Amino acid sequence: MIMRMSQLFVRTLRDDPADAEVPSHRLLVRAGYVRRAAPGVYSWLPLGLKVLRKVENVVREEMDAIGAQELLFPALLPKEPYEATNRWTEYGDNLFRLQDRKGADYLLGPTHEEMFTLVVKDLYSSYKDLPLSIYQIQTKYRDEARPRAGILRGREFVMKDSYSFDIDQAGLQASYDAHRAAYVRIFDRLGFDYVIVKATSGAMGGSASEEFLATAEVGEDTYVRCTHCDYAANVEAVATRTPAEVDASDAPAAHAEQTPGTPTIETLVDHLNEAFPREDRAWTAGDTLKNVLVMLKHPDGTREPLAIGVPGDREVDAKRLEGQLEPIEVEPMDEAELKKHPALVKGYIGPAVLGEESDSGIRYLVDPRVVAGTRWVTGANVDGQHVIDLVAGRDFTPDGTIEAAEVRDGDECPSCDEGTLASARGIEMGHVFQLGTKYAEALGLQVLDENGKLRTVTMGSYGVGVSRAVGAIAENTLDEIGLCWPREIAPAQVHVVAAGKDAALFAEAERIAGELDAAGVEVIYDDRAGKISPGVKFKDAELIGVPTILTVGRGLADGVVEVKDRATGEKSEVAVADVVSHLVGLVRG
Repeated sequence: MIMRMSQLFVRTLRDDPADAEVPSHRLLVRAGYVRRAAPGVYSWLPLGLKVLRKVENVVREEMDAIGAQELLFPALLPKEPYEATNRWTEYGDNLFRLQDRKGADYLLGPTHEEMFTLVVKDLYSSYKDLPLSIYQIQTKYRDEARPRAGILRGREFVMKDSYSFDIDQAGLQASYDAHRAAYVRIFDRLGFDYVIVKATSGAMGGSASEEFLATAEVGEDTYVRCTHCDYAANVEAVATRTPAEVDASDAPAAHAEQTPGTPTIETLVDHLNEAFPREDRAWTAGDTLKNVLVMLKHPDGTREPLAIGVPGDREVDAKRLEGQLEPIEVEPMDEAELKKHPALVKGYIGPAVLGEESDSGIRYLVDPRVVAGTRWVTGANVDGQHVIDLVAGRDFTPDGTIEAAEVRDGDECPSCDEGTLASARGIEMGHVFQLGTKYAEALGLQVLDENGKLRTVTMGSYGVGVSRAVGAIAENTLDEIGLCWPREIAPAQVHVVAAGKDAALFAEAERIAGELDAAGVEVIYDDRAGKISPGVKFKDAELIGVPTILTVGRGLADGVVEVKDRATGEKSEVAVADVVSHLVGLVRG
């Protein structure tokens, strides 16, 4: 069926929408693919829906190819299964909750681990039924506090989630490998640049976890890659290379010194170099131990203070910290909370008043670089004083370590001795987890093994952001004049433009569009007449972003039409008699 611009439900815009933050958002709205219904909620218009369905089909084909079977759960779900796994509480404010007329609690599904687990428990009871992989493509709901970037981070979104069920770890590994390979094929077909990185499992639980990130400067995820080996990880999952412990047997005793007017690392280092110069080198921020105080908000609403010690040349990365503590939320400690702990002197807090065994009782976790024997300058817990030569393991013992310090370009690679880390940004497109038995244990999913004994099933979880993929592909392939879709997921293969007022142009464009349609080529035909100028038609074609633009214009008098490659901008003249076969050849590769 030819999509005629005179009839197509689309209205292109010349101006950017006021709420658009990233290029893909601006162009998807301007080109008539989506329209905002509410913050983080979008309607899919005909062009957008065609792209969305094509992404779904790519995902579906590759999932079916590994033997996964499709089903569909409701979006409106009962509370009880999520209570059993504690996620009714753990999801906190991100969960859309509601009650029916009888007062029973329900939720709009943010993810469906519980439902997948229960349906297998209901239907299967023997190891002979396994392995099993099942999936759905369905709308999810999460009450994002700050929905942004259009369909890249919304409150309602389409997701493919699949789950594998196996009798043992070896089976899980095989299922995980099959899904991972399928994801490589999916993202290769979708036609954008991506990387596979190590990730944290977070609230999902489990062991192995990897993310597929579309490379994009506007991405919310930061990842690093090694300059020498194949190591790649989301910064939340980077493991700091822990230095060897230091022999501090000859270290001088810790001593408190007057350091007035030095509440910041910068002022402290300046004062140290002026008042207490070192013989071997100048003091640097890396010689200081900065103690940062935060409040942890647990899913059940309880709050607890936490102190984090990091080298003074590093900042605490809030996202990295939250990744270690998920589903716990992290907030800065405010003045009111600080006053509840009189032992804490703002700007001069040191390890002596921190730790679960201290007077403050505040748990104290440090960066992995703070190993036994390392010497630090840190707060003396007295206004205007710092302690010099405070030795870890001798003068203080933290409650543990935490990966919370920022990861920087040039840091040592955790995996090899030669490389350093370089950072970039990306959009999370897929995530694969080895869940293990977390949900099976919570919901009682067991089967009889070959010996007739009950075994807890081990699970894997695998997600693809289907609607997010539309935004990520747009972001990865657009240019300064509009969208530029890869051929496999474009809303059409050829955009035919009748450029002029002569009836003969329209007749020839109509003929070509009809023959292309008959040959199985998807066509948008700009048949608009009247006051619509060729310039407007060209701008709309470039904005909409179909891979090939065919212009039937002045060259028709000489028996030629113009074929333009939207991605490269290359143009060529093709004889009218040959253009249909030429375009069919382009489309079919």
